[in-house]
Amino acid sequence: MVDKLSNDEREVGKQNYYNAVTSYYDVNRRDFLRGIVATGAVSGAGLGAAYFGYGQVKDPVRIAVIGTGDEGNVLIGGCNPNYVDVKAICDIRPFSQHRAFHGDCSSPSALIRRPGLISVAGYSNEAEARKNVKVYDSSNGGIMACLDDPDIEAVIIALPLWLHAPVAALAMERNLHVLTEKLMAHNVAQCKVMGRMAAAGQDKNGNPLHLATGHQRHYNVKYENAVNLIRWGLLGQLHHIRAQWHRGNLPGRDSWSMPIPGGEKMPNGKTFDRIAKDLAHRRAKLKTATGADVKRLQAEIAQWEAWDADKTIDPREHGYEDFARGDQMFTAEEELHRWRLFQRTGAGLMAELGSHQLDAVSIFLSSLRSDGKKVHPLSVHAVGGRHIMPLDRDAGDHIYCTFEFPGPEYAETFDVGYYDPVENYPNGAVPGYEQDPNKKVVVTYSTINGNGFGGWGEVVMGTKGTLVLDKETDVLLYRNSDTSSKVGVKKEEGGYALDTSASGDFAAPVAQTAATGPVSRGYREEIEHWAYCIRNPDKENKPRCYPEVAMGDAVIALGANVALKNSQTGKGGYLQYKEEWFDIDNDATPDGSDIKREQEYMLKDVT
Repeated sequence: MVDKLSNDEREVGKQNYYNAVTSYYDVNRRDFLRGIVATGAVSGAGLGAAYFGYGQVKDPVRIAVIGTGDEGNVLIGGCNPNYVDVKAICDIRPFSQHRAFHGDCSSPSALIRRPGLISVAGYSNEAEARKNVKVYDSSNGGIMACLDDPDIEAVIIALPLWLHAPVAALAMERNLHVLTEKLMAHNVAQCKVMGRMAAAGQDKNGNPLHLATGHQRHYNVKYENAVNLIRWGLLGQLHHIRAQWHRGNLPGRDSWSMPIPGGEKMPNGKTFDRIAKDLAHRRAKLKTATGADVKRLQAEIAQWEAWDADKTIDPREHGYEDFARGDQMFTAEEELHRWRLFQRTGAGLMAELGSHQLDAVSIFLSSLRSDGKKVHPLSVHAVGGRHIMPLDRDAGDHIYCTFEFPGPEYAETFDVGYYDPVENYPNGAVPGYEQDPNKKVVVTYSTINGNGFGGWGEVVMGTKGTLVLDKETDVLLYRNSDTSSKVGVKKEEGGYALDTSASGDFAAPVAQTAATGPVSRGYREEIEHWAYCIRNPDKENKPRCYPEVAMGDAVIALGANVALKNSQTGKGGYLQYKEEWFDIDNDATPDGSDIKREQEYMLKDVT
């Protein structure tokens, strides 16, 4: 997102951010950051509870993790044993089960993100872990048996998208709390059914059900600090946000087109089995390995053997189907292992990637509202398609969107950073969209394959400053568009502003110390807070991404898909959003999904 910035400019932006954060807390919550440093509550060790205002729980919530693939194992890595006790996992794939216990040893960075239950819970080995963690699969009743386990109070759902809603509904029908991965559901009607069930339901103790969705930016400390700086007025009046998620996926090198266990036929009739080939390579290397390489290769071989064992699973017994697209035939194995590529099981780039960043946009813009409600877009223009990939998918590989959001009103006391004495403007408050329909914030978004230049992130532009959030871990702050000047925060008549004369010693040591250690992307905090809300069922306690918020993100993403479909069928890629789509109790949907049909579908046995 910031590839055009030099290393010096990046460092200036980081220090400006730390300087501003320290000033914010010195003015608004004096000694907050210093208290975090003094108690050792830095990243990964209590920072979330300190920032987001939740406490410890005396009795960890007993949970099952249903779906332990890539994202499920990331969520396992976020399971703090002080808040949740993983009593069961559920997955039909030996590969997923293996990684749930041992973590993902395909690379050092993968093992950090997916450390496995043995590491997370402190078990000595898999045998000890299995004495405490039940494993549900196709041999013992699978999902339905897991949901009926009397030892389970709540479930984390990280299944392919098409299964989010039915499993969540079946769980809530059994009085279980739910945290489901994003997108909330496969269509908007399913989201509304889920929200209604959560509102009407109770847990086994008669307390409110908590349905949370894993848009983890709500629990990312860097995003929380960004919101505070926006509210404080350091950016002035927001008028444009640019966001992107660019990846270098190409034909033959696509992270969404995973190898098929057992191999697949090539045009020459031969079978290409990447998993078996990689496994043989590691076995050969082990024969001559020495030192630490022996242990590493043994772990990798065990993981690849589990992956190869996935070929023993028949996806047709679990709802996956063989199907055709024109003359192209696809197997149930492809639909299981590459579910993100197909309409029936996934919802494409906007659901998997765009929903996260449009959620961030909503967080930024909603922070300036006085009523605390989530901002909804007015319209979207979308174009895109399958520009570089072969006909091996339904999903496009490029999408470009322009969203219009209503601009917020700015109080007379809010310093927007400009004044025209000739026009006497602004004369009092700066009107928002409701007072002046010209007041809009335009958001441009692109998510592409084929070139990862710029990576992913958001750039928030205001009349006084620019805020860059890069790959969820780095935040850069600049006065206006000046990327070379070191700035601090200066109090002015109309509020606070970035100023070169207020840079002070520029070290911002307290804010930097409070952010030491690996930056949390919010998975741990979202699970901790969900557990805290379950154990503290007061009305004011609810997850940050509760059903109305998560459904709003789904409406935005799935609405963009409708606009994209319009563009591909000659209707023009435009969609005007309607407020009733964002109302859980209103049956209207943008995608043609039907409440009654989804209610019947969602409560069927999914075995």
